[in-house]
Amino acid sequence: MRRNPALLIGAAMVALVVVFALISAVWTPYNPTEVTPGRLLPPSTAHLMGTDGFGQDIASRVLVGARSCLLVGVVAVGIGALLGVPLGVTAAVNQHSWPGTVIMRATDIVYAFPALLLAIILAAARGSGSTVTAMTAIGIASIPAFARVSRGAALQVLSQDYIIAARSAGTTPGGIAWRHVLPNITPVVLVQASVSFGLAILAEAALSYLGLGTPPTTPTWGRMIYESQPYLYTNLNLALWPGLFIAIAVLGFNLLGDGLRELVDPTLQDVR
Repeated sequence: MRRNPALLIGAAMVALVVVFALISAVWTPYNPTEVTPGRLLPPSTAHLMGTDGFGQDIASRVLVGARSCLLVGVVAVGIGALLGVPLGVTAAVNQHSWPGTVIMRATDIVYAFPALLLAIILAAARGSGSTVTAMTAIGIASIPAFARVSRGAALQVLSQDYIIAARSAGTTPGGIAWRHVLPNITPVVLVQASVSFGLAILAEAALSYLGLGTPPTTPTWGRMIYESQPYLYTNLNLALWPGLFIAIAVLGFNLLGDGLRELVDPTLQDVR
């Protein structure tokens, strides 16, 4: 850990967000959606982070917002990994035939559509934005990244001598992918998942800010920033806390990904 401080700092930041999400599942200081007369109260012992323009406790909403962002991140990254990794491995195994070319060109097309644009398209098709819309859009947008990383790592594995021996023994391409390629590219996929998790949190916050993500009845950090706009010049506290925790979550996952990359990449270890 002393030689890899990025991993330690990133893990600590991610752990903070996870602890907040776990706490919010069983307890919050106040009802995060209850409207009270105590509007725009400053931080105090009663309300550690103050209250917003509706009299809702900001600390309670920040806690619940951590749970919402992690849920979207887990599902979105899961969609990207479950679809992107098999596509990338398949493209690597069939790199000299048409399936590999078709898969990579298809991922290039999807890569041209950012998560925000996909969310707008899905919201227009469904008639409104929702948590499912946000998770689906972010997950689809992350498929090309997983496919490219998986293909690059799989090509390195396929160039090894033991793969040539496995082919000589009559192992099918599917067997090679399952027995040799997937286990060896798992560390690289985990690094990509960590980085994609931070991007998913940032994308979810942007979608919630635009009203295309989680409904207003569920507190999210992006929605809290949107609701704080009328009070930016009079009460910056409303936007400070959700913005701070978005930064902590995104930076934490990025540092965690960088730290994991240093652990799994022997070339970086040699440089260090």
